[in-house]
Amino acid sequence: MSSDVTSLIDRYCAVWNEPDADSRKELLEAVWAERATYTDPRADTVGADELLVHIASIRMSRPGAKIVRTTAVDLHHGVARFGWRVVVADGTPLPEGLDIAELSPDGKRIARIIGFFGPMVAI
Repeated sequence: MSSDVTSLIDRYCAVWNEPDADSRKELLEAVWAERATYTDPRADTVGADELLVHIASIRMSRPGAKIVRTTAVDLHHGVARFGWRVVVADGTPLPEGLDIAELSPDGKRIARIIGFFGPMVAI
């Protein structure tokens, strides 16, 4: 099961890296549950169409940048977490982030993503 979820997360990350809008939509629809939500410090979207608009905006602001998963996918009770970072076109890595993904009941699609920017801060 965890390899299936890792594959799902990797396919989700590939959506962010796809330059072609039609292909990006097709990729997202394969992993995104109906009415799934995406929330990060700069966005709060519902459904695939809203997320696709957000992704297009991010891609325009950082041409050639890629999202790279930087950790293993950790999974329990239908919730996964994984680390990622943006690598800009010249290869410069930006600070890391963390996403929490709630899976659909069958575990085959993402029902919700909550994203955080930057590393965890020790106290």
